[in-house]
Amino acid sequence: MDTEHASPEDLAALRAAFDVGHGDGSALGWEAVRAFEARHGVVLPEPYRTLVAEITDGSFQGPPDFGLVALEELPDDWGDERPERDLSRPFPLTSAWLREDDDRPEEELAPLRAHVFDHGSIVLGTDGCGMYWHLVVTGPQRGRIWNITGEGACPFDAGFAGWVGHWAAGKPWFDVS
Repeated sequence: MDTEHASPEDLAALRAAFDVGHGDGSALGWEAVRAFEARHGVVLPEPYRTLVAEITDGSFQGPPDFGLVALEELPDDWGDERPERDLSRPFPLTSAWLREDDDRPEEELAPLRAHVFDHGSIVLGTDGCGMYWHLVVTGPQRGRIWNITGEGACPFDAGFAGWVGHWAAGKPWFDVS
């Protein structure tokens, strides 16, 4: 997965998935993308970076089920009580994590859960019921998509273009093969 350069094939697939009839937000342009990156101390991974700069900044159609949120937004069900997000801090996981399989006491787990939700990733959207899709922007998992819930976190076995392609093919979120 190349997070530094968008392949022509990936960009063509993204343009097809978010064609004029489906892209609900207008593209931000490169100046706005670079300003976002400078404010947050990150460089967005490709091909998502080119998507928001040139194709669309969000889509009510999806993915995920409730739509791709704009770069500067969070899903409506995100909640107001969460800590401030810090995109420049590395995403804390490198493999799937399930709360029920972790024997550490709650006082150790609470910070981990907060960091998983709020460090090193942008929120792409929700499938409802507290299931959020994140694109990791900082750390070893940069460019990977993760499904994060209160019960745990699991990587999607592809980057952004693969995740959009999975959705465009009509596959459900739990069918990652």
